Amino acid sequence: MISAQAWADAQTLWDFQQMGNEPRPCSVAIGLGSHDLGVADTTAELYHQGLFPLVVFTGATSRTTQERMPRGEAEHYRDRAVELGVPEHAILVEPNARNTGDNIRFSRAILEERQAPVSSVLLVSKPYEERRSYATAQKLWPGVEWVCASTSMTLPEYIDSIGDARLVLDMMVGAQQRLVIYPRQGFMIEQEIPDDVRHAFERLRDSGFTSRLASETADQA
Repeated sequence: MISAQAWADAQTLWDFQQMGNEPRPCSVAIGLGSHDLGVADTTAELYHQGLFPLVVFTGATSRTTQERMPRGEAEHYRDRAVELGVPEHAILVEPNARNTGDNIRFSRAILEERQAPVSSVLLVSKPYEERRSYATAQKLWPGVEWVCASTSMTLPEYIDSIGDARLVLDMMVGAQQRLVIYPRQGFMIEQEIPDDVRHAFERLRDSGFTSRLASETADQA
């Protein structure tokens, strides 16, 4: 059972991680690979709104996706977007990234190889990883305007879509921890973390939502 306090703390992390950006036209989009095909759905929806002409789907596999997406997250995202009407010529696939830093570095490399002009990027992620993705992108690709986007839904709706509340809360705790430790390791920019968010994270961590915590040594994941 997940306690009422844990649910309240999870909502605090959910609210903090979302940047609240208004999607607007950008040079390109980058869809960050994960277990959640909703990222591909949202990217396709934003493409059909005319917000970008080109998208990079980026991601290999992880322990969470190796069974669901055996050909790699980016490949499955591409297939999903094509099913939703995004033309194949508008999609680039980056199949090797295994963490958020790789997502940004490798996507930048493939866009530079393509000689695609990039002044702004619509960065599409899971709802509870907008801030983590933004902080990583700002560190690794400065000078670009980053606009964050994710599927618009509540935390209960998101958990229902994934079907595993424990996994979602574990992933949220892991994402929040990285906002604390990764700036010290040079992986992302520093951001101010309000006391209520810090306390919510600590309570969830101490309650055992720890399966997605990272090592505190310099090894990004």
